[in-house]
Amino acid sequence: MSKNIDRRTFLAGTTAGSLVLLTLGGCKPGDDKKAANTAVQTAVAAESGSVQPHPVYGMVFDQNKCIGCGECKDACNEANNLPPGISRLLLERQTTHIPGTTCPICGGPGDCDCERVYVRVSCQQCQDAPCVRVCPTGAAHRDPKTNIVTLDPDRCVGCKYCIAACPYNVRFINSQTKVADNCNFCLDTRLSKGLEPACVNACRHGALYFGDLNDPQSIISRLLRVKDTVRIRAHLGTDPNLRYVPVTKQGV
Repeated sequence: MSKNIDRRTFLAGTTAGSLVLLTLGGCKPGDDKKAANTAVQTAVAAESGSVQPHPVYGMVFDQNKCIGCGECKDACNEANNLPPGISRLLLERQTTHIPGTTCPICGGPGDCDCERVYVRVSCQQCQDAPCVRVCPTGAAHRDPKTNIVTLDPDRCVGCKYCIAACPYNVRFINSQTKVADNCNFCLDTRLSKGLEPACVNACRHGALYFGDLNDPQSIISRLLRVKDTVRIRAHLGTDPNLRYVPVTKQGV
């Protein structure tokens, strides 16, 4: 993805100053708790031998903890050897301030820099991925061992069908390899070696969680059972595995 996020806005149609909770809308808070409970039921069934267990990796981004330092992006770029100027993930800066109202912090007209929050912009790792469906060569595919959406560079012809089909505008052509690219949770560079994704490892503020949604004991499954999360454009039926804990404010 280009660092100039204005060229291809992550959430097309979102006006400046929109409330973050509304921006991240697409499913009701609590829907992901149902998903977590379903994962628990699947795991129980697997233990009984009625179904075969399989991993479904997901990630949770907590807006309340992210400070926008960008260390996650830097770690991703280094781990995946990405050329300058592109990245598999970006942090889009937003604000919770309502336009036309006074800033509650400094008392100014609202054009200040007092309040800011960040949204992780990256592949949503959809379980029903449009990029996989449209790829004519099978280059964009789901890894059979991990179920992670990834890409086979040897089969990619650079047609950009996957880029056009992605409703999140997060796929891109790698200027170095000349093929399509996306965040695949560091599948080849770290996960295959038993390591967590570089961004998760680099985050010092606990804003990122990663794990198997089908494992009821994984940190991400336990988190989803107690936290209200949302998914971007869940109404499209893509079933994204990237969840967001929206920013919350405590009253005095």
